[in-house]
Amino acid sequence: MKVILLEDVKSLGKKGEIVNVSDGYARNMILPKKLGVEATPKNLNDLKLQKANAEKVAQENLEAAQAFAKDLSDKKVVLTLKAGEGGKLFGSISAKEISEAAREQLGLDLDKKKFQMDGPIKSLGVTDVPIRLHPKVTGSLKVVVEEEK
Repeated sequence: MKVILLEDVKSLGKKGEIVNVSDGYARNMILPKKLGVEATPKNLNDLKLQKANAEKVAQENLEAAQAFAKDLSDKKVVLTLKAGEGGKLFGSISAKEISEAAREQLGLDLDKKKFQMDGPIKSLGVTDVPIRLHPKVTGSLKVVVEEEK
């Protein structure tokens, strides 16, 4: 019997796949536990429409992330911190502090976990901080670190 999987089933297949299983396995395991449905023409058509809709939504999300990345590249966040001789900071600036400053100064809600920093910022000046906006899109935010007066 051909079955369309509604969820991932270990050693059988992933969600949305059409698999061939024995009638007994389908009747006793797959169908009662709502892990899949029988591959009728109506269900196959529904699956095709769901996949088309999912691709459309994924494309829209990608385009929105690309537009946001372009918009983000023009913006900058200014942070002030005490510094010693030679522009060395007392302390450092982490992704959490940059995220909070972006929320206050720009009104952007950026997740600190999306920042791809090698480490905290420990010197004065301008730093480009990469931010993962989408699996295929990485934006960049300018962070200006100034000495507190």
